Amino acid sequence: MAKTFVTEPTGSDPYQGGRTFRTLSGLPVQETYRPEDGAGRDYARDLGDPGEYPFTRGIHRTMYRGRIWTMRQFAGFGTVRETNARFRYLLDHGQTGLSVAFDMPTLMGYDSDHPRSLGEVGREGVAVDTVGDMVELFAGIPLDQVSTSMTINGPAPIIFAMYLVAAERQGVPWTKLRGTLQTDILKEYIAQKEWIFPPEPSMRLIVDLLAFCSREVPQWNPISISGYHIREAGSTAVQELAFTLADGFAYVEAGMRAGLDVDAFAPRLSFFFNAHIDFFEEIAKFRAARRIWARHMRERYGAKNPRSWMLRFHTQTAGCSLTAQQPENNIVRTAIEALAAVLGGTQSLHTNSMDEVLSLPTEHAVKIALRTQQILAYETGVTNTVDPLGGSYFVEALTDRMEAEAEAYFARIEAMGGVLAGIENGFFQREIAEAAYRYQRELERREQIIVGVNAFVEPDPPSIPTLHIDPRVETEQVERVRAWRQHRDGQAVARTLDALERAAGTDANLMPFLLDAVRAGATEGEVVDTLKRVFGTWRERPVF
Repeated sequence: MAKTFVTEPTGSDPYQGGRTFRTLSGLPVQETYRPEDGAGRDYARDLGDPGEYPFTRGIHRTMYRGRIWTMRQFAGFGTVRETNARFRYLLDHGQTGLSVAFDMPTLMGYDSDHPRSLGEVGREGVAVDTVGDMVELFAGIPLDQVSTSMTINGPAPIIFAMYLVAAERQGVPWTKLRGTLQTDILKEYIAQKEWIFPPEPSMRLIVDLLAFCSREVPQWNPISISGYHIREAGSTAVQELAFTLADGFAYVEAGMRAGLDVDAFAPRLSFFFNAHIDFFEEIAKFRAARRIWARHMRERYGAKNPRSWMLRFHTQTAGCSLTAQQPENNIVRTAIEALAAVLGGTQSLHTNSMDEVLSLPTEHAVKIALRTQQILAYETGVTNTVDPLGGSYFVEALTDRMEAEAEAYFARIEAMGGVLAGIENGFFQREIAEAAYRYQRELERREQIIVGVNAFVEPDPPSIPTLHIDPRVETEQVERVRAWRQHRDGQAVARTLDALERAAGTDANLMPFLLDAVRAGATEGEVVDTLKRVFGTWRERPVF
C-alpha cells in the first residue's frame, strides 16, 4: 500500500499556533523560493566566483580546501599566570590562535588599585596594569608563532604598546607579529558602553594606530570592526550588518581625511560578527557583508588594491542565545551557529562554552567548545567545497534582501550627518532598544520559542560545575601593581608622561609616546589619566 505523506501543518504542535514565518530580523520568509526570485541578479556582478570581486562567495578561491579557519577561543581570568596556563592548555589541545579577555578595570582604563576597580579585578577577564603583566601573560609563548586577538577598545593603543614591548623583550620583530586589536570605539558608544574619551579624540587615537601599524606592524589588524556587541545588545541581524559596516566606512573616511592612502590601511581592517541561531539569515548576512564592503570600497572610496575590497572577519557564536536553563542545550546551539559561520565563510571562529551564561567557562566546557569546531572542520565534509549554499534560491534571495535593508540604513545614517551624529543624537541606541523590546514581546507571546525558557521547561535548576575566581586574585594584583610602582624609575615615568601630554595637544602621532611611557614603566591608568587631562571624558545623552 502506498504511503500517504502529510504536507500541511496538522495543528497538533502547541507551539506552532502563534508562529509567523519570518527571520529573527523580521524579514518575511516565503514557503518556496524559485528562479524568478532572483530575477535581475547577474552572476558576475552580484556573486562572482570565490576569491573574485565582489567576494559574495568568499574572499579566497579555495577557502577551507586550502586552509581551515583559525580556531580562536576567548580566554582570560584572574591573574596573568592563570591566563597564561589557560593559553597553554588551549594550544596543547589544538587551538591555533589566542584571544585575550581583559577584566573590566583594564577595559575602562583603571589600574587594579583604583577605587572603581574594587570587586572587579580578574573577574571577567585578566588584569593587565603594566608591561610586566603583558610580558608574563605571554611567557613561554613565542609571539611570532601565534596569532593574537585582544578584545579591548578605549585603551587599546596603550595595551597594544605593551604587547609590542613584550615582543621586543622576546626578541621578536614587530614585522612578524600577527593578530588583531579590536579598537572599535564606535560600537562602544552604540552598544557596549565601554568608552573613556569623547568620540573625536578617540577617533584620533585610532587614526594614529592605523598609520603606525601600516608602517611598523604590517601583518597586524589594527581594528576589528565589531557587530558582535551590537547584536548582543539586542539588535537584529540586519541592524548588526548595517551598523557594523557603517562604522567601518566611518573609520575609512577618518583615515582618508587624515591624509592616509586608503590602500595603505584598508587591507588590514578586519571585522567581528555574531553568529546567531537563525541559520540561513546568518549565512546570508555574512555573504551580504562581503558584497557591500567590496562595492563601497571600490566604487565609493576608490580603493584600487583588491585586498582593500575583501571583508575578512572573525565570528563568535551568540552569547545572548545561551540559556541558564538546561545549559547542555547550549552545546547544540553553539554547533549550529558555528556551522552557519563556516558556511558563511568566516576566517576565524570562537565557539562559546555551554556554561558561559553562568560564569567564566571551565576547562571542560572550553574543550567541548573547541572540539565542536574540530568536528565541523574534520568530520562533517562542509569544508570540501567553497560556498556550498551559493545558488540556493532562498539563500541568494535572503542575501539580496539583507543588502537592500542595509543600504536603506546607510541612507538614513548619511542623511543625519554620519555615524558620529547618529551616536550623539541616540539614533543607534534607540533602534537597538526598540528591536530588543520587540523580540522580548515575541518571546512573551510565544511567537519565538526558546527551548527550556518559554517551552519544554524543566522545573529543576541546572547543576553543572562552574569556574570560581578566588577573591585573593584581586589582593595579589593590587599588591603587584603597587610593588611595580615602587621598583621603577619614577622620574623616567614622569618624563614620558609629560611628553605624552604635550604631544596629545598637537597633531603628532601618539603611538611612539605611548611606547616610551610603557617602556619606562607607566601603568595603564597613569597613561589614561594623562590623556584625560587633554581629551576629557564623555557622557552619553540619555535615550528614552
